[in-house]
Amino acid sequence: MLADLLERNSVWSQARKAEDPGYFLRLASQQTPEFFWIGCSDSRVPANVVAGLDPGEVFVHRNVANVVHSSDMNLLSALEFAVDALKVREIIVCGHYGCGGVKAATEDMPHGLADHWLEPVRRLARAYALDLAKCADIDARRDRLAELNVIEGVRRVAETPIIQKAWRRRTNLRIHGLIYGLKDGRLRDLDCTVGPGHFLKETVE
Repeated sequence: MLADLLERNSVWSQARKAEDPGYFLRLASQQTPEFFWIGCSDSRVPANVVAGLDPGEVFVHRNVANVVHSSDMNLLSALEFAVDALKVREIIVCGHYGCGGVKAATEDMPHGLADHWLEPVRRLARAYALDLAKCADIDARRDRLAELNVIEGVRRVAETPIIQKAWRRRTNLRIHGLIYGLKDGRLRDLDCTVGPGHFLKETVE
C-alpha cells in the first residue's frame, strides 16, 4: 500500500534527522559519489545497501541482468554524467547469483521484450558452452554465466568512447566486476578490473 510506504518514509526521515540533524541539508547541497554502480534491477540487490554505503555515496544505473548494451542511451548518459560531471573514478559492474534475467536467458520459452534485451547473455552462453557444461548442475551453470556477464560488462564499459576519452585525458579511472550472493549477502571480486593502460585480464579457464 502506498500509505504504508509514505509512513515508512516519514519514520525513516525523522529517525535520520534525529541521528544527524544536518544529514539532508548536506545531501541536498551537493552530489559527490565515489562510485558509479551498474547493477541488476532485482529488488534484493540495492546498491548502497549491499555495499554498506549511504545515499549520496554511489551513483546508480540498474537494468534487467545488469547488461551493458553499446546502444543503451540510458546507461551511456548515466555513465557520461558520472565520469564527466560527477568525476567518479571507480565504476562497478555488479551481477548476482540466482539472477532471474540470466535464468530467463537460458530458458527455451518466450519472455516478451526481455528476450531482445537478454540476447547478449544468450550469446555468452553459446560462446562459453563448453566451459559451462563442466559445471555441476543448471544452477551452477547459470551462476557461472552471471559471472561471465559481469566480466563482459566490464569489457564493454571499457570500450565505450566515454571511457576511452577519459583515459586519453589520463583520468585515473578503473572499472571493476563484482558478483553478489543472495544467500550470504557477500560481494565477491571477479578479478577483472581494468584501468588506464590495462587490458581486461582473461579469467575464463
